[in-house]
Amino acid sequence: MNQSQLPLSAFVDPRGGNKTVVEQLAGQVLEMIWSHLQTADASSPLPQTIQLPVSIEIPDQPVSESKILAQLQKILSSSMNAAHPGFIGHMDSMPTTFSILGEMVTAAINNNMLSLEMSPFFSRLESLLLQEFAALFGLGTQAGGVMLSGGSLANLQALAVARNVKFDALQQGITAQIHPPVLFASEVAHTSIQKAAMVLGLGASSVVPIKTNANSQMNVNELRYAIENAKQSHKVPFCIVATAGTTTTGNIDPLLEISQVAREYQLWLHVDAAYGGALALSEKQRQRLAGIEHADSITFNPQKWLYVAKTCVMVLFRDTATLVNAFRIPAPYMRDSDNFINLGEISVQGTRHAEILKLWLSLQHIGKIGYSQLIEESYRLTDYFVQQIKKRPFLEMACQPETNLICFRGVPAWVSSTEWDNWNTNLQTYLLQKNKVFLSLPAYRGSRWLRAVLLNPYTDEEIISRLFDKIDTYAKA
Repeated sequence: MNQSQLPLSAFVDPRGGNKTVVEQLAGQVLEMIWSHLQTADASSPLPQTIQLPVSIEIPDQPVSESKILAQLQKILSSSMNAAHPGFIGHMDSMPTTFSILGEMVTAAINNNMLSLEMSPFFSRLESLLLQEFAALFGLGTQAGGVMLSGGSLANLQALAVARNVKFDALQQGITAQIHPPVLFASEVAHTSIQKAAMVLGLGASSVVPIKTNANSQMNVNELRYAIENAKQSHKVPFCIVATAGTTTTGNIDPLLEISQVAREYQLWLHVDAAYGGALALSEKQRQRLAGIEHADSITFNPQKWLYVAKTCVMVLFRDTATLVNAFRIPAPYMRDSDNFINLGEISVQGTRHAEILKLWLSLQHIGKIGYSQLIEESYRLTDYFVQQIKKRPFLEMACQPETNLICFRGVPAWVSSTEWDNWNTNLQTYLLQKNKVFLSLPAYRGSRWLRAVLLNPYTDEEIISRLFDKIDTYAKA
Protein backbone atom coordinates (compact mmCIF):
# COMPACT_ATOMS: atom_id res chain seq x y z
CA MET A 1 0.00 0.00 0.00
CA ASN A 2 1.31 3.42 -0.95
CA GLN A 3 1.50 6.10 1.73
CA SER A 4 -0.92 8.13 -0.38
CA GLN A 5 -3.58 5.49 0.27
CA LEU A 6 -3.35 5.86 4.05
CA PRO A 7 -5.91 8.02 5.94
CA LEU A 8 -3.31 10.74 6.55
CA SER A 9 -5.97 13.46 6.67
CA ALA A 10 -6.73 12.19 10.19
CA PHE A 11 -3.39 13.62 11.37
CA VAL A 12 -1.61 16.96 11.39
CA ASP A 13 0.99 16.77 8.63
CA PRO A 14 4.39 17.47 10.29
CA ARG A 15 5.44 19.12 7.03
CA GLY A 16 2.43 21.45 7.02
CA GLY A 17 0.73 19.86 4.02
CA ASN A 18 -2.79 20.13 5.47
CA LYS A 19 -2.27 23.31 7.49
CA THR A 20 -5.31 25.17 6.15
CA VAL A 21 -7.73 22.27 6.62
CA VAL A 22 -6.51 21.53 10.16
CA GLU A 23 -6.71 25.18 11.21
CA GLN A 24 -10.26 25.46 9.87
CA LEU A 25 -11.32 22.29 11.67
CA ALA A 26 -9.67 23.32 14.94
CA GLY A 27 -11.21 26.77 14.63
CA GLN A 28 -14.68 25.29 14.27
CA VAL A 29 -14.23 23.11 17.35
CA LEU A 30 -12.82 25.98 19.40
CA GLU A 31 -15.68 28.25 18.38
CA MET A 32 -18.11 25.53 19.42
CA ILE A 33 -16.43 25.14 22.83
CA TRP A 34 -16.22 28.86 23.57
CA SER A 35 -19.81 29.41 22.47
CA HIS A 36 -20.97 26.60 24.74
CA LEU A 37 -19.10 27.99 27.75
CA GLN A 38 -20.07 31.61 27.12
CA THR A 39 -23.77 30.74 26.93
CA ALA A 40 -23.76 28.16 29.73
CA ASP A 41 -26.11 30.28 31.83
CA ALA A 42 -28.82 30.08 29.17
CA SER A 43 -29.21 26.31 29.44
CA SER A 44 -29.71 23.98 32.40
CA PRO A 45 -27.09 22.72 34.88
CA LEU A 46 -28.07 19.20 33.82
CA PRO A 47 -29.23 18.21 30.32
CA GLN A 48 -32.96 17.85 29.82
CA THR A 49 -32.44 15.22 27.11
CA ILE A 50 -29.51 12.99 26.20
CA GLN A 51 -28.90 12.83 22.45
CA LEU A 52 -27.02 9.58 21.94
CA PRO A 53 -25.78 8.71 18.43
CA VAL A 54 -28.16 6.66 16.31
CA SER A 55 -25.42 4.06 16.01
CA ILE A 56 -22.18 3.56 17.92
CA GLU A 57 -20.83 0.86 15.61
CA ILE A 58 -17.28 1.41 14.38
CA PRO A 59 -17.70 2.50 10.74
CA ASP A 60 -15.89 0.78 7.89
CA GLN A 61 -15.43 4.05 6.05
CA PRO A 62 -14.64 7.50 7.47
CA VAL A 63 -17.49 9.69 8.62
CA SER A 64 -17.46 13.21 7.22
CA GLU A 65 -15.99 15.96 9.35
CA SER A 66 -19.27 17.88 9.24
CA LYS A 67 -21.12 14.92 10.75
CA ILE A 68 -18.47 14.52 13.44
CA LEU A 69 -18.80 18.21 14.33
CA ALA A 70 -22.58 17.83 14.52
CA GLN A 71 -22.08 14.95 16.95
CA LEU A 72 -19.78 17.10 19.07
CA GLN A 73 -22.47 19.77 19.30
CA LYS A 74 -24.95 17.19 20.58
CA ILE A 75 -22.41 15.93 23.10
CA LEU A 76 -21.97 19.44 24.51
CA SER A 77 -25.72 19.87 24.99
CA SER A 78 -26.07 16.37 26.48
CA SER A 79 -23.43 16.80 29.17
CA MET A 80 -23.26 18.08 32.72
CA ASN A 81 -23.01 21.87 32.56
CA ALA A 82 -20.48 22.65 35.31
CA ALA A 83 -20.05 26.22 34.02
CA HIS A 84 -23.65 27.10 34.91
CA PRO A 85 -23.77 29.33 38.04
CA GLY A 86 -26.66 27.19 39.25
CA PHE A 87 -24.60 24.00 39.14
CA ILE A 88 -23.84 23.82 42.86
CA GLY A 89 -24.49 20.17 43.64
CA HIS A 90 -21.07 18.54 43.43
CA MET A 91 -17.36 19.14 43.98
CA ASP A 92 -17.02 19.63 40.24
CA SER A 93 -15.90 23.08 39.21
CA MET A 94 -15.83 24.98 35.96
CA PRO A 95 -12.26 24.87 34.59
CA THR A 96 -9.95 27.84 34.32
CA THR A 97 -9.35 29.11 30.81
CA PHE A 98 -5.69 28.17 30.94
CA SER A 99 -6.40 24.66 32.19
CA ILE A 100 -8.54 24.16 29.07
CA LEU A 101 -5.79 25.54 26.87
CA GLY A 102 -3.14 23.56 28.73
CA GLU A 103 -5.12 20.37 28.13
CA MET A 104 -5.16 21.14 24.43
CA VAL A 105 -1.39 21.61 24.40
CA THR A 106 -0.62 18.39 26.27
CA ALA A 107 -2.99 16.42 24.03
CA ALA A 108 -1.33 17.87 20.94
CA ILE A 109 2.26 17.03 21.89
CA ASN A 110 1.21 13.74 23.52
CA ASN A 111 4.15 13.24 25.88
CA ASN A 112 4.23 10.25 28.23
CA MET A 113 4.89 10.75 31.94
CA LEU A 114 6.23 7.20 32.15
CA SER A 115 9.82 8.36 31.77
CA LEU A 116 12.05 11.40 31.54
CA GLU A 117 13.00 10.83 27.91
CA MET A 118 9.32 10.65 26.91
CA SER A 119 8.42 13.81 28.83
CA PRO A 120 11.65 15.73 29.37
CA PHE A 121 9.97 19.01 30.37
CA PHE A 122 6.80 17.78 32.07
CA SER A 123 8.55 15.18 34.24
CA ARG A 124 10.85 17.82 35.66
CA LEU A 125 8.00 20.32 36.02
CA GLU A 126 5.88 17.79 37.91
CA SER A 127 8.68 16.90 40.28
CA LEU A 128 9.48 20.53 41.06
CA LEU A 129 5.90 21.78 41.35
CA LEU A 130 4.89 18.94 43.67
CA GLN A 131 7.81 19.86 45.91
CA GLU A 132 6.27 23.34 46.04
CA PHE A 133 2.91 21.91 47.10
CA ALA A 134 4.59 19.71 49.69
CA ALA A 135 6.21 22.83 51.14
CA LEU A 136 2.83 24.58 51.08
CA PHE A 137 1.49 21.81 53.32
CA GLY A 138 4.55 22.06 55.56
CA LEU A 139 5.97 18.62 54.78
CA GLY A 140 9.59 19.75 54.64
CA THR A 141 12.45 19.84 52.17
CA GLN A 142 12.67 16.07 51.59
CA ALA A 143 9.04 15.79 50.45
CA GLY A 144 7.71 15.15 46.96
CA GLY A 145 5.19 13.07 45.08
CA VAL A 146 3.54 12.16 41.80
CA MET A 147 0.42 13.11 39.87
CA LEU A 148 -2.27 10.47 39.34
CA SER A 149 -5.50 10.13 37.39
CA GLY A 150 -7.91 10.54 40.30
CA GLY A 151 -8.14 10.73 44.07
CA SER A 152 -8.93 7.03 44.36
CA LEU A 153 -5.56 6.18 42.81
CA ALA A 154 -3.82 8.70 45.04
CA ASN A 155 -5.32 7.12 48.16
CA LEU A 156 -4.44 3.67 46.80
CA GLN A 157 -0.79 4.59 46.31
CA ALA A 158 -0.53 6.25 49.71
CA LEU A 159 -1.92 3.17 51.46
CA ALA A 160 0.29 0.88 49.38
CA VAL A 161 3.38 2.76 50.53
CA ALA A 162 2.11 2.74 54.13
CA ARG A 163 1.56 -1.03 53.96
CA ASN A 164 4.95 -1.68 52.37
CA VAL A 165 6.74 0.42 54.99
CA LYS A 166 5.00 -1.29 57.92
CA PHE A 167 5.30 -4.86 56.65
CA ASP A 168 8.31 -4.62 54.31
CA ALA A 169 5.92 -5.85 51.64
CA LEU A 170 7.44 -4.44 48.45
CA GLN A 171 8.81 -7.81 47.31
CA GLN A 172 7.15 -10.45 49.48
CA GLY A 173 3.69 -8.98 49.99
CA ILE A 174 1.72 -9.76 53.15
CA THR A 175 0.91 -13.44 52.62
CA ALA A 176 3.27 -14.39 55.44
CA GLN A 177 1.60 -11.96 57.83
CA ILE A 178 0.07 -14.04 60.62
CA HIS A 179 -2.01 -11.31 62.21
CA PRO A 180 -4.35 -9.30 59.95
CA PRO A 181 -3.36 -5.69 59.18
CA VAL A 182 -5.94 -2.97 59.87
CA LEU A 183 -6.23 0.74 59.23
CA PHE A 184 -8.54 3.36 60.67
CA ALA A 185 -10.70 5.94 58.92
CA SER A 186 -13.73 8.03 59.74
CA GLU A 187 -17.12 6.39 59.21
CA VAL A 188 -17.72 9.07 56.57
CA ALA A 189 -14.33 8.71 54.86
CA HIS A 190 -14.35 8.39 51.08
CA THR A 191 -15.24 4.94 49.74
CA SER A 192 -11.92 4.86 47.87
CA ILE A 193 -10.26 3.94 51.18
CA GLN A 194 -12.19 0.68 51.30
CA LYS A 195 -11.54 0.11 47.60
CA ALA A 196 -7.83 0.61 48.16
CA ALA A 197 -7.83 -1.90 51.02
CA MET A 198 -9.60 -4.38 48.78
CA VAL A 199 -7.15 -3.88 45.89
CA LEU A 200 -4.17 -4.17 48.27
CA GLY A 201 -5.33 -7.59 49.38
CA LEU A 202 -6.30 -6.44 52.86
CA GLY A 203 -10.03 -6.61 52.27
CA ALA A 204 -12.53 -3.78 52.72
CA SER A 205 -13.23 -5.02 56.25
CA SER A 206 -9.65 -4.15 57.24
CA VAL A 207 -10.78 -0.49 57.30
CA VAL A 208 -12.04 0.12 60.83
CA PRO A 209 -14.72 2.87 60.74
CA ILE A 210 -14.33 5.45 63.50
CA LYS A 211 -17.45 7.17 64.78
CA THR A 212 -17.83 10.88 64.18
CA ASN A 213 -19.14 13.69 66.34
CA ALA A 214 -22.17 15.86 65.62
CA ASN A 215 -20.07 17.90 63.19
CA SER A 216 -19.09 14.85 61.14
CA GLN A 217 -15.48 14.86 62.41
CA MET A 218 -13.57 11.81 63.56
CA ASN A 219 -13.93 11.21 67.31
CA VAL A 220 -10.36 10.92 68.58
CA ASN A 221 -11.38 9.04 71.74
CA GLU A 222 -13.13 6.48 69.54
CA LEU A 223 -9.97 6.25 67.44
CA ARG A 224 -7.84 5.43 70.49
CA TYR A 225 -10.36 2.85 71.61
CA ALA A 226 -10.41 1.21 68.17
CA ILE A 227 -6.61 0.99 68.02
CA GLU A 228 -6.38 -0.59 71.47
CA ASN A 229 -9.21 -2.98 70.63
CA ALA A 230 -7.48 -4.04 67.41
CA LYS A 231 -4.23 -4.75 69.24
CA GLN A 232 -6.03 -6.80 71.89
CA SER A 233 -7.70 -8.75 69.07
CA HIS A 234 -4.24 -9.65 67.68
CA LYS A 235 -4.61 -7.41 64.66
CA VAL A 236 -1.82 -5.14 63.43
CA PRO A 237 -2.66 -1.43 63.09
CA PHE A 238 -0.53 0.30 60.47
CA CYS A 239 -2.29 3.45 59.26
CA ILE A 240 -4.75 6.20 60.14
CA VAL A 241 -6.61 8.02 57.36
CA ALA A 242 -7.85 11.49 58.28
CA THR A 243 -10.11 13.51 55.99
CA ALA A 244 -9.83 17.22 55.22
CA GLY A 245 -13.13 17.93 53.48
CA THR A 246 -15.60 15.05 53.67
CA THR A 247 -17.61 14.34 50.53
CA THR A 248 -21.08 14.91 51.96
CA THR A 249 -20.59 17.76 54.44
CA GLY A 250 -17.09 19.11 53.70
CA ASN A 251 -15.96 18.82 57.31
CA ILE A 252 -12.36 18.44 58.44
CA ASP A 253 -11.14 15.88 60.96
CA PRO A 254 -9.09 17.20 63.94
CA LEU A 255 -5.78 16.69 62.15
CA LEU A 256 -3.51 17.85 64.96
CA GLU A 257 -5.05 15.53 67.54
CA ILE A 258 -5.07 12.63 65.10
CA SER A 259 -1.41 13.24 64.26
CA GLN A 260 -0.58 12.96 67.96
CA VAL A 261 -2.34 9.59 68.11
CA ALA A 262 -0.47 8.42 65.01
CA ARG A 263 2.82 9.43 66.58
CA GLU A 264 1.96 7.76 69.88
CA TYR A 265 1.16 4.43 68.23
CA GLN A 266 3.79 4.78 65.47
CA LEU A 267 1.20 4.57 62.70
CA TRP A 268 1.38 6.02 59.22
CA LEU A 269 -0.81 9.13 58.89
CA HIS A 270 -2.46 9.71 55.54
CA VAL A 271 -4.60 12.82 55.05
CA ASP A 272 -7.18 12.68 52.30
CA ALA A 273 -7.28 16.40 51.53
CA ALA A 274 -8.69 15.89 48.05
CA TYR A 275 -11.07 18.78 48.61
CA GLY A 276 -9.95 20.76 51.65
CA GLY A 277 -6.29 20.86 50.66
CA ALA A 278 -7.03 24.01 48.67
CA LEU A 279 -7.26 25.92 51.96
CA ALA A 280 -3.46 25.86 52.11
CA LEU A 281 -3.60 28.68 49.54
CA SER A 282 -5.70 30.89 51.80
CA GLU A 283 -3.91 32.84 54.52
CA LYS A 284 -7.17 33.23 56.44
CA GLN A 285 -8.47 29.66 56.15
CA ARG A 286 -5.29 27.56 56.14
CA GLN A 287 -5.42 27.29 59.95
CA ARG A 288 -8.30 24.84 59.42
CA LEU A 289 -5.64 22.39 58.19
CA ALA A 290 -3.52 22.65 61.35
CA GLY A 291 -1.78 19.32 61.83
CA ILE A 292 -1.59 18.38 58.15
CA GLU A 293 2.13 19.20 58.30
CA HIS A 294 2.57 16.02 60.38
CA ALA A 295 1.13 13.75 57.68
CA ASP A 296 3.25 11.02 56.10
CA SER A 297 1.23 11.33 52.90
CA ILE A 298 -1.44 13.64 51.48
CA THR A 299 -3.95 13.33 48.65
CA PHE A 300 -4.90 16.62 47.01
CA ASN A 301 -7.13 17.24 43.98
CA PRO A 302 -6.60 20.62 42.26
CA GLN A 303 -9.40 19.55 39.90
CA LYS A 304 -11.83 20.58 42.61
CA TRP A 305 -11.27 23.89 44.45
CA LEU A 306 -8.37 25.05 42.25
CA TYR A 307 -10.62 24.86 39.17
CA VAL A 308 -8.25 22.75 37.04
CA ALA A 309 -9.80 20.62 34.30
CA LYS A 310 -10.08 16.92 35.18
CA THR A 311 -8.11 14.99 35.94
CA CYS A 312 -5.59 16.74 38.17
CA VAL A 313 -4.60 14.92 41.36
CA MET A 314 -1.44 14.52 43.38
CA VAL A 315 -0.22 12.29 46.18
CA LEU A 316 2.53 13.78 48.32
CA PHE A 317 4.95 12.07 50.71
CA ARG A 318 6.85 13.56 53.63
CA ASP A 319 9.99 11.70 52.56
CA THR A 320 10.55 11.05 48.86
CA ALA A 321 13.16 8.42 49.74
CA THR A 322 10.47 6.44 51.58
CA LEU A 323 8.28 6.53 48.47
CA VAL A 324 11.17 5.31 46.33
CA ASN A 325 12.34 2.59 48.71
CA ALA A 326 8.86 1.27 49.45
CA PHE A 327 7.31 1.47 46.00
CA ARG A 328 9.82 1.71 43.15
CA ILE A 329 9.88 -1.05 40.57
CA PRO A 330 12.66 -0.27 38.04
CA ALA A 331 11.62 -0.73 34.42
CA PRO A 332 14.37 -2.25 32.23
CA TYR A 333 12.80 -0.83 29.07
CA MET A 334 13.28 2.75 30.26
CA ARG A 335 16.52 4.69 30.11
CA ASP A 336 18.00 5.58 33.50
CA SER A 337 19.04 9.07 34.47
CA ASP A 338 21.78 9.73 36.98
CA ASN A 339 19.85 12.33 38.95
CA PHE A 340 16.18 11.73 38.09
CA ILE A 341 13.96 8.74 38.79
CA ASN A 342 11.46 8.03 36.03
CA LEU A 343 8.04 8.87 37.45
CA GLY A 344 6.49 5.70 36.06
CA GLU A 345 8.73 3.68 38.40
CA ILE A 346 7.37 5.34 41.54
CA SER A 347 3.75 5.65 40.49
CA VAL A 348 0.87 3.19 40.50
CA GLN A 349 0.43 4.29 36.88
CA GLY A 350 2.90 3.76 34.07
CA THR A 351 1.87 5.52 30.90
CA ARG A 352 0.16 8.70 32.01
CA HIS A 353 -1.12 11.96 30.58
CA ALA A 354 0.77 15.15 31.48
CA GLU A 355 -1.70 16.67 33.95
CA ILE A 356 0.86 19.07 35.36
CA LEU A 357 0.81 21.74 32.64
CA LYS A 358 -2.81 22.84 33.11
CA LEU A 359 -2.21 23.10 36.86
CA TRP A 360 0.97 25.13 36.42
CA LEU A 361 -0.66 27.46 33.88
CA SER A 362 -3.65 28.03 36.17
CA LEU A 363 -1.35 28.84 39.08
CA GLN A 364 0.59 31.26 36.88
CA HIS A 365 -2.59 32.96 35.66
CA ILE A 366 -4.37 33.26 39.04
CA GLY A 367 -1.60 33.23 41.64
CA LYS A 368 -1.86 32.60 45.38
CA ILE A 369 -3.68 35.87 46.02
CA GLY A 370 -6.25 35.15 43.32
CA TYR A 371 -6.93 31.67 44.67
CA SER A 372 -7.18 33.07 48.18
CA GLN A 373 -9.79 35.55 46.96
CA LEU A 374 -11.81 32.78 45.30
CA ILE A 375 -11.74 30.73 48.50
CA GLU A 376 -12.72 33.69 50.68
CA GLU A 377 -15.65 34.51 48.41
CA SER A 378 -16.79 30.89 48.72
CA TYR A 379 -16.80 31.26 52.50
CA ARG A 380 -18.67 34.57 52.31
CA LEU A 381 -21.38 32.99 50.18
CA THR A 382 -21.48 29.99 52.50
CA ASP A 383 -22.22 32.32 55.42
CA TYR A 384 -24.99 33.97 53.41
CA PHE A 385 -26.43 30.58 52.46
CA VAL A 386 -26.43 29.47 56.10
CA GLN A 387 -28.19 32.69 57.12
CA GLN A 388 -30.98 31.91 54.67
CA ILE A 389 -31.42 28.44 56.13
CA LYS A 390 -31.57 29.76 59.69
CA LYS A 391 -34.32 32.22 58.73
CA ARG A 392 -36.58 29.30 57.81
CA PRO A 393 -37.81 27.07 60.67
CA PHE A 394 -38.74 24.30 58.24
CA LEU A 395 -35.09 23.86 57.17
CA GLU A 396 -32.20 22.34 59.11
CA MET A 397 -28.49 21.74 58.50
CA ALA A 398 -26.77 18.41 58.99
CA CYS A 399 -23.89 20.19 60.72
CA GLN A 400 -22.07 23.50 60.76
CA PRO A 401 -20.10 23.97 57.50
CA GLU A 402 -16.31 24.08 57.70
CA THR A 403 -15.74 24.55 53.99
CA ASN A 404 -18.11 25.72 51.25
CA LEU A 405 -20.39 22.68 51.42
CA ILE A 406 -23.80 23.06 53.04
CA CYS A 407 -25.79 19.91 53.74
CA PHE A 408 -29.41 20.76 54.62
CA ARG A 409 -32.96 19.51 54.23
CA GLY A 410 -36.56 20.44 54.70
CA VAL A 411 -38.25 19.15 57.86
CA PRO A 412 -41.71 20.71 57.45
CA ALA A 413 -43.95 20.22 60.49
CA TRP A 414 -46.97 19.84 58.21
CA VAL A 415 -45.46 16.75 56.57
CA SER A 416 -44.97 13.41 58.32
CA SER A 417 -41.30 12.78 59.12
CA THR A 418 -41.56 9.50 57.23
CA GLU A 419 -42.21 11.58 54.09
CA TRP A 420 -39.35 14.04 54.51
CA ASP A 421 -37.10 12.12 52.13
CA ASN A 422 -39.76 12.28 49.40
CA TRP A 423 -40.40 15.96 50.15
CA ASN A 424 -36.71 16.81 49.69
CA THR A 425 -36.37 14.61 46.62
CA ASN A 426 -39.27 16.43 44.98
CA LEU A 427 -37.81 19.77 46.07
CA GLN A 428 -34.55 18.92 44.32
CA THR A 429 -36.42 18.22 41.08
CA TYR A 430 -38.51 21.38 41.47
CA LEU A 431 -35.46 23.61 41.92
CA LEU A 432 -33.77 22.21 38.83
CA GLN A 433 -36.87 22.58 36.67
CA LYS A 434 -38.16 25.92 37.98
CA ASN A 435 -34.97 27.72 38.97
CA LYS A 436 -32.20 26.01 36.98
CA VAL A 437 -30.31 25.25 40.18
CA PHE A 438 -28.91 21.78 40.78
CA LEU A 439 -28.41 20.52 44.33
CA SER A 440 -27.30 16.94 44.91
CA LEU A 441 -29.21 14.61 47.22
CA PRO A 442 -26.80 12.40 49.19
CA ALA A 443 -27.75 9.89 51.85
CA TYR A 444 -26.45 10.97 55.24
CA ARG A 445 -27.18 9.35 58.60
CA GLY A 446 -30.13 7.42 57.25
CA SER A 447 -31.87 10.29 55.45
CA ARG A 448 -31.73 12.26 52.21
CA TRP A 449 -30.22 15.73 52.41
CA LEU A 450 -29.80 18.51 49.89
CA ARG A 451 -26.18 19.48 49.32
CA ALA A 452 -24.86 22.77 47.99
CA VAL A 453 -21.21 23.17 46.96
CA LEU A 454 -20.49 26.86 46.38
CA LEU A 455 -17.59 26.47 43.97
CA ASN A 456 -18.65 28.35 40.86
CA PRO A 457 -17.10 31.85 40.92
CA TYR A 458 -20.16 33.20 39.08
CA THR A 459 -22.60 32.02 41.74
CA ASP A 460 -23.66 35.07 43.76
CA GLU A 461 -26.08 36.25 46.45
CA GLU A 462 -28.78 36.95 43.88
CA ILE A 463 -28.75 33.34 42.69
CA ILE A 464 -28.86 32.11 46.29
CA SER A 465 -31.71 34.49 47.14
CA ARG A 466 -33.75 33.29 44.16
CA LEU A 467 -33.06 29.72 45.22
CA PHE A 468 -34.54 30.30 48.66
CA ASP A 469 -37.48 32.20 47.19
CA LYS A 470 -38.26 29.07 45.16
CA ILE A 471 -37.85 26.91 48.26
CA ASP A 472 -40.41 29.14 50.00
CA THR A 473 -42.79 28.83 47.06
CA TYR A 474 -42.45 25.05 47.08
CA ALA A 475 -43.01 24.89 50.84
CA LYS A 476 -46.24 26.90 50.54
CA ALA A 477 -47.64 24.78 47.71
